[in-house]
Amino acid sequence: MALSPLNRRRWRNFKTNRRAYWSLILMAILYGLSLCAELLANDRPLLVRYQGSYYTPFLSFYSEQTFGGDLRTEAKYAFPEVQCLIVAGGAEACWDDPEGYMAEAQDKGTVEGAPVDRGWILWPPIPYKYNTIVNTGGVAPGPISAQNWLGTDDTSRDVLARVIYGFRLSITFALVVTVLTSIIGIAAGAVQGYFGGLTDLIFQRVIEIWASVPSLYVIIILSAVFTRSVTLMIFLMVMFGWTSLIGVVRAEFLRARNFEYVRAAKALGVGDGRIIFRHVLPNAMVATLTMLPFIITGTIGALAMLDYLGFGLPASAPSLGQLSRQAQQNLQVPSLAFVSFFTYAIMLTLLVFIFEGVRDAFDPRKTFR
Repeated sequence: MALSPLNRRRWRNFKTNRRAYWSLILMAILYGLSLCAELLANDRPLLVRYQGSYYTPFLSFYSEQTFGGDLRTEAKYAFPEVQCLIVAGGAEACWDDPEGYMAEAQDKGTVEGAPVDRGWILWPPIPYKYNTIVNTGGVAPGPISAQNWLGTDDTSRDVLARVIYGFRLSITFALVVTVLTSIIGIAAGAVQGYFGGLTDLIFQRVIEIWASVPSLYVIIILSAVFTRSVTLMIFLMVMFGWTSLIGVVRAEFLRARNFEYVRAAKALGVGDGRIIFRHVLPNAMVATLTMLPFIITGTIGALAMLDYLGFGLPASAPSLGQLSRQAQQNLQVPSLAFVSFFTYAIMLTLLVFIFEGVRDAFDPRKTFR
């Protein structure tokens, strides 16, 4: 679909802001890679060839019996016995000396002199998921090594895998919360500012009462009462964050509702909804977009703070806030602190630069060459 002339001008203005443009490209690359986290960090292979057939364990469930084993449970692909069964074509000898028979099958194509249909396993670059327990010889948290590029946390889980999944979770969480709070806040502020009078008075009193509620304590209490989940945290964040845009949108509508073109539209019989969304709201978008960087970075910071305190996402979730808490509890492993700091610094800096460019692109008073 072709862009309108106004949107083309906005896109040209955004591209002129090189800092915002390259931040958008870098963030798109990082977020795009995190969306493919299962292909980058997974404890299940991407592709398996066994007896001439191909399997995709990272997408589907395969029992050990599928590869010549005895159990009906999911195959443990990291076990040498299962790997030997796949490589040696299901040879029974794999249960005696899996590593030796697997090497023989790879080199000679035989096991105990009998020819086999050699299989293979294609692993992702990081053979661990965010909840995979890594064998580091009893050392946790573990240091940076060839096996674990950023080390392991205090429960022997790979830090790099948790950063990839945690980056995706944090960005997605912040975007969802920002969109929902923006929709509610813009709608409420538009109704207040456009109609004014008693509607504005009642809304203001409700907002004053709601804003006086100690949101952090309420979130902590509700997180302790109910089962913690991503859905619960999104609901709580939206419930206490929807008032952040009301003041800005309300002020813009109070200013614009007495403009000549609004009075002319009313005189021509144009409906209130059409005037609000087509004529007044576009003029209020610049002030609204100015607040979005603070909302999205504040959401990420609030989630990190709650996770750091232990009242955020479940302990099993790949949370970056949990990584910060582990860094504080394990000062003897400084790599945890450095990873946590640089992850948040890069993520928040890119987001702020992007939204600054978006704000300037929507500002009709700014022109770029």
